[in-house]
Amino acid sequence: MVHCSLERMKDKIATFSRFGDTGHGGITRFSLSSEVLAARAEFKKRMAAIGATVVTDDMANMYATLPGTEPLKAIVSGSHLDSVRQGGNYDGVLGVMSAMEALETIATEKIPHRHPLTAMVWTNEEGARFEPAMMSSGVICGKFTKEKMLASVAKDQPGYTFGEALAASGYVGDEANRLSPDKQCALIELHIEQGPVLEAEGYDIGVVDGVCGMINYEFTFIGQADHAGTTPMKYRKDALYAAVKAIQYLHDELDKLDPALVYTTGKISAHPNIHTIIPDEVKFTIDARHYDPAVIEQVLAVIRKMPDEIVGCKVSYAEAWARKSVAYDPLLVDTVEESAVACNYSHMRIHSGPGHDAQYVADILPTSMIFVPSVEGHSHCELEYTPAEACAKGVDVLIQTLLSLDRKLG
Repeated sequence: MVHCSLERMKDKIATFSRFGDTGHGGITRFSLSSEVLAARAEFKKRMAAIGATVVTDDMANMYATLPGTEPLKAIVSGSHLDSVRQGGNYDGVLGVMSAMEALETIATEKIPHRHPLTAMVWTNEEGARFEPAMMSSGVICGKFTKEKMLASVAKDQPGYTFGEALAASGYVGDEANRLSPDKQCALIELHIEQGPVLEAEGYDIGVVDGVCGMINYEFTFIGQADHAGTTPMKYRKDALYAAVKAIQYLHDELDKLDPALVYTTGKISAHPNIHTIIPDEVKFTIDARHYDPAVIEQVLAVIRKMPDEIVGCKVSYAEAWARKSVAYDPLLVDTVEESAVACNYSHMRIHSGPGHDAQYVADILPTSMIFVPSVEGHSHCELEYTPAEACAKGVDVLIQTLLSLDRKLG
């Protein structure tokens, strides 16, 4: 059984945590920023040092490839280097470092392999600087038009577009280098779980069989703005009070559905947002996620039963966006599970709640994912943490998966 180097993993984690270090245990490393460009340079340097050929495509996605012994399509692993504001040192970047360590182990140990093996970096997965999230994988997999994405404007620099940042990055390559079924045959993405299940249940590895579908709806409540000190309670049309009643209704009804359903009211606004004025317009969102489309339909049924009027306020709602559940390739999922068994690591099958580049890739290539535990489930924050030993177990499973697929795939 091949094992990665724990010391090399510790070094990779320590090195990449310096790019965008906030000084509080986390990073801010926005897409195509100077911090992420420094991380890309480190990736390129380290991959070239083990004999990998590094190329980029027209969306600045990076591909570092070790040649195989036969003229076969490449097996790919990787993730992203960009982060959210004040994020952690593992989301996305661990998938890149794991792919790097897998290739470095295979190269250092001189392990023969038929297929080329590629470590990959996706551009702008988070969408924290340029919306939307999973931008480049979305372009490559036909979810977004490139022209529209190039026009996306930076949140931190008004008027500055993704296209301008891309051109200035120095990493724009040939469109012919894009991930494609013509050149690649499978993709495995390693990632932190970003939730508490693996740790709480005592498992080393999450064998990811798919990504949960989700819906996101925005509700609007229209009341009447009046003076807070002169309007008797029985005459009020308080849009915030109406929204509170609606949130309570949603929680009460959604709690009756499948226990695996998760839902969140994460965004709310009140107008005019002045303490002496009764709110006349309030908006909030509901984000609901489940792997079974039938449960999502039950959520929609709850939403559709929302009254048109609550405490004298008009109620309306509209879909902001949605995604369908994605099932990963059964052969790859089984291979990840077999690899965990071969490594003697405890494991469980798990769905991914968050979105990942791999879910878009699943439309064009056989795809699966490997999860490692997140301590206390923290993610997208500076408390995000996975011990190096737990990371190394994930890399061991990744190496075994790559080598197994190398034997299985033509």
